[in-house]
Amino acid sequence: MSAPAPRTCFWRGFRAGLPFVIVVAPFAGLFGVVATDAGLSITEVMAFSVLVIAGAAQFTALQLMTENAPTAIVLATALAVNLRMAMYSAALVPHLGSAPLGWRVVLAYFNVDQTYALSQAAYDDNPTWPVTAKVAFFLGTAIPICPMWYVFTWAGAALGTRIPPEFALDFAVPITFLALIAPALRTAAHVAAAGTSIAAALALAWMPAGLGLICAGIVAMMVGARVETWLEARA
Repeated sequence: MSAPAPRTCFWRGFRAGLPFVIVVAPFAGLFGVVATDAGLSITEVMAFSVLVIAGAAQFTALQLMTENAPTAIVLATALAVNLRMAMYSAALVPHLGSAPLGWRVVLAYFNVDQTYALSQAAYDDNPTWPVTAKVAFFLGTAIPICPMWYVFTWAGAALGTRIPPEFALDFAVPITFLALIAPALRTAAHVAAAGTSIAAALALAWMPAGLGLICAGIVAMMVGARVETWLEARA
């Protein structure tokens, strides 16, 4: 069976990414609202979203900034939240590592939760795709998601004060991550890491400046790795 054309893979990725606009839009709008309420100008809000393009890290950093946390803690916590991006990148190397450097730079910028999850699933289902098809699919997933992040961040920053309180947008944050994480819980190690992270984050919520989140992530990764090692030893 011949490999699909890059154009075909691009539109396949586009269709896969399109439903996420439903949750990305209010998520981005919420950040725009919260950021302007915290005192950032529209220019600063947009720079935040364009340069960071990582909703969880943006919300975390903003919360710590409003609590006057030390700059080192803000940066360390935001980086800890985004450590998953390093794991995403490592997982994508076998599929996209042979792409030209210019394309890899572009793909690295658009490597967010949704684009990674969709692309990794597609690559697992189609291991024989050539790198051109894989690059095209990845870009297809990014087109309906990432530009909407910018657009609705601006909308939230510009129009946030006009949104009635009863139209709460904060529902988008947990829905987004549930939609991404639930399909990825394919092994006992994944489930163990997810369960550990929830329990540890709740148990360590008393820690200041978001340090509990960092500790919870470290503990969860250790538990997940341990379960994976144990399962491999039994196989």
